[in-house]
Amino acid sequence: MSIFVYTASELYNWLIAKENMILLDVRNDKDFARFQVEAPYPFEMINVSYYDFMEIEDECIARIPRDKPVRVICAKEGSAKYVAEILHKNGYDDIGYLQDGIKSWGNMLVPMLLNSGEKYEMYQFIRPGKASCSYGLVVDGEMRLFDPSRNTDFYLNFAKEKECKIVQTFETHLQADYIAGSRMLMEATGAEFMANENDFSGARFDYTKLKDNQVIRCGTAEIEIRVIFTPGHTPGSTSYLVDNRFLITGDAVFLQSVGRPDLGGKVDEWSNVLFATLQDIQKMDKALLILPGHYIDWHEANDKLCFCAPLGTAIEHNKNIYAIDNKADFLAFIKANMREQPEEYTTIRLINANIEQVENDKAEELDLGKNECAASAYAAQQAENK
Repeated sequence: MSIFVYTASELYNWLIAKENMILLDVRNDKDFARFQVEAPYPFEMINVSYYDFMEIEDECIARIPRDKPVRVICAKEGSAKYVAEILHKNGYDDIGYLQDGIKSWGNMLVPMLLNSGEKYEMYQFIRPGKASCSYGLVVDGEMRLFDPSRNTDFYLNFAKEKECKIVQTFETHLQADYIAGSRMLMEATGAEFMANENDFSGARFDYTKLKDNQVIRCGTAEIEIRVIFTPGHTPGSTSYLVDNRFLITGDAVFLQSVGRPDLGGKVDEWSNVLFATLQDIQKMDKALLILPGHYIDWHEANDKLCFCAPLGTAIEHNKNIYAIDNKADFLAFIKANMREQPEEYTTIRLINANIEQVENDKAEELDLGKNECAASAYAAQQAENK
């Protein structure tokens, strides 16, 4: 069998199908530790640097089992192809390398329909490489997006396949951990950019200012989107209640954590605001389905591999957080579970406000890597273990 090229989507499908294979990551130790492939089920992954293959080829070959297919991955594609050729030369006969390297995995989106057989479609677009989710509401030939990533081609192609037009794009807050796609989609399609001015007042582009408790009706089916200001993670954090059923929470409420209020450098002030928001959240219908902006890992997924759970379940899972009944203790919890935010977050905020522009390669570099937007004891422990 000759060497072949595979896509990020093919890799994802192999992983969820539990294919018996080896994923060989040939990036250096630092890059591998910062960001690597994760999947719902266990799989075998080996990290052997491309440079080691150049210098101590025989030792590297000895580390790679011969009884399984090998799928090679690197930063940009070229190094993986080089290693694949070495393996092929040494008798390995089922070898593929990832097209466009790790960035293709980082940008990949997986569409999941959350409801079916109804007068509208609610989609969760899972981004495994970022542990994040964006959303799409399709009603009467129109699509509305929530927190889209910079992979705008995906959303445009998806809309084309669904024979619908992207008419509005909503942001839950000014993102710090990834470069948002709303402005680019607005420029490409003319879609209306909807956002909370408490986050976007300094943005250098036109957008429609949202109002708390505002209701947006969609299509002849009149599916309602209710705007609910849920500040704390940022001053302008906003949730969207779709059809009085799905609550898109951005980084305010997660399934197994809550949003961290320290990213703006005002942990005391924002912690108090987030505490009040969480008190309000607990008064909402516990049957509402939470659609978070991020997840910690695949253990949060349900049996359909979607990140969606009733509000009551999320509150129960985080009962130690929600049980805190005063601002002082909540602030103490936040400070005990803070991690240093990545350096690139400041730049990403400026890009998302269109205050700063960067070349595509730099944007790719900034955009890779898992999010750090949750406040939880688990997340703090993970940071200590790195």
